[in-house]
Amino acid sequence: MRKWFLIIISFLIVSELFAEEYKVDGVYPSHWWTRMKNPRLQLMIHGTNIQENSFSLAYPGVKLEKINKPENKNYVFLDLFISSTAKPGSFKIHIKNHDGEGDINYQLKSRRPGNGTAFATGIRQEDFVYLLLPDRFANGDPSNDAFPDMLDKQSDNNNPFLRHGGDIQGVINHLDYLKSLGVTSLWMTPVTENNTEQTKEGESMRSSYHGYHFTDHFKIDKRYGANEEYKRLSNELHKRGMKLVQDAVYNHVGKDHFFITDMPMKDWVNQWPSYQNTSYKDQPLIDPYASDADKRISERGWFTSFLPDLNQRNPYVANFLIQYAIWNTEEFGLDGWRVDTYFYSDANFLNRVNAALLQEYPKITVFGEAWVHNPVNSAYFCQNNLDISFKHNLQGVTDFPLLFAMFDGLNQPFGWTEGINRVYNTLAQDIVYKDPTRNCIFFDNHDLDRMYSVIGEDFEKFKMAINWLLTLRGIPQLYYGTEVLMKNLKNPSDAEVRKNFPGGWNGDISNKFSAVGRNEQENAAWNYIAKLANFRKTSQALKNGRLMQYLPEEGIYTYFRYSPLQTIMVLSHTGTKDMDVKMNRFEQRTKGFTKMKNVQTGEIMPVTNFTIKPKQAIVFELIK
Repeated sequence: MRKWFLIIISFLIVSELFAEEYKVDGVYPSHWWTRMKNPRLQLMIHGTNIQENSFSLAYPGVKLEKINKPENKNYVFLDLFISSTAKPGSFKIHIKNHDGEGDINYQLKSRRPGNGTAFATGIRQEDFVYLLLPDRFANGDPSNDAFPDMLDKQSDNNNPFLRHGGDIQGVINHLDYLKSLGVTSLWMTPVTENNTEQTKEGESMRSSYHGYHFTDHFKIDKRYGANEEYKRLSNELHKRGMKLVQDAVYNHVGKDHFFITDMPMKDWVNQWPSYQNTSYKDQPLIDPYASDADKRISERGWFTSFLPDLNQRNPYVANFLIQYAIWNTEEFGLDGWRVDTYFYSDANFLNRVNAALLQEYPKITVFGEAWVHNPVNSAYFCQNNLDISFKHNLQGVTDFPLLFAMFDGLNQPFGWTEGINRVYNTLAQDIVYKDPTRNCIFFDNHDLDRMYSVIGEDFEKFKMAINWLLTLRGIPQLYYGTEVLMKNLKNPSDAEVRKNFPGGWNGDISNKFSAVGRNEQENAAWNYIAKLANFRKTSQALKNGRLMQYLPEEGIYTYFRYSPLQTIMVLSHTGTKDMDVKMNRFEQRTKGFTKMKNVQTGEIMPVTNFTIKPKQAIVFELIK
């Protein structure tokens, strides 16, 4: 009696039965689009002994150019050419072997309308980005907190290392809160599926609630609400005139990813004779005197033992990741990307994926996490003015050098190179960047101590920091809860800076999403941010203007943001005694103006000398 088997693809329509020795587990990407600028598509088909089949297709405008069979018989890569004449619809990938034959239906869709206008518009310094961990922000649907069919079955709101149940619906429920705060763009830590076991870190078992342990690049984790919920978030943001930034991880995946538990080929990941951790050092990648061994360890060493390090020099890996970036942009209507662990990936690959995104989405922007300590190293990993042999094409980076300088400006006493001079000197080195306004500037995130704790819970310093964040050059990013003075240091773990937003869970004692749930100082912080953030939405000087800074004197730092239509003056006194501000020093920027308006208070005063107190921070709009 003839044996048959079922092709199992959860997200595809299957039309035939096959012999039981064979099955198809998935096709990646799960679907594609017509009229892409790049007509080529490489499909990964994964299934038991899938190479034992022949493959063919017949659809107008689509050609099967090559069948690639790697060393693992459970994989086939199909190279397709999709011409400009191909029309949206479904076509059959015909599979045949000596026991039977059948079809997998594959769909070509019409492209999402509004490329560059309704989505893929880019994230620039006119924006104000809000970063949150969806698992820690708000629980909008308690029914999806945990699933028995997932490797990590737990959700416990009282355990700092496990999932807490926050989800996409919780974020959607609070979009109006974000808009009223002045936020224009949302960046969440990844919502891509992390169907992986808990890992032991230190003495605790921990969930991948942060989202960086991918197990399926084309699926949103159902504990967040799945693909359709993410599309709804994108649509709700765009209806409000807001944007969506997605977090990419090219460097590594979770250890339970299907292409790790069953690798297509041995060099799918970076292999070593024995386990090799990265040094976490960027310097060997930049250093003209570095050894090849140090360079390899920096880039090809694993981030941790439970995060397999992908080998982007393998063309199949590179194609898979590039298609993941394009697929997610088109499928979910993204406006920009933040790339995690940027310099740990192969540099040539990084240039390829950035170029591929821009080819399809000319206005999209990408900024990469480059956790480095000086502007030269930072500029190396993005478009720059350096005379070097290899040039990265990344538009901007997360500006760690400016972060460190701003904290020194807030916490160190004024000195020749210390204190506020660190901010001045760091910005003076912007000559190394092609466009420093594309750098993302920030005070804290999910990997750092919270800003309010770093500055000693000093509210006057807090206001000064917010002034810098929202008026200096670059794309400002606020970490969730900073607006209500959430605090903590990463001691004993990152969980301390990733606590739930108060009010996001039923039964929370307080609700910080509402003014009535915040105390007086929390409301003062919230209102201070909202006032300046909403002001900058219509401020041509802050959105598009140039920066001019003056040498700090006695702890007083003054700079201007200016355009033909507007001039903004920002003063910060980091010194210890009352000081007179002599306005004639700034005549180059103040000439022609007679008044200046305090953006926070609305108070108007003449452009004349005045006294500024220690820790006082003021943003003025100059008036003729």
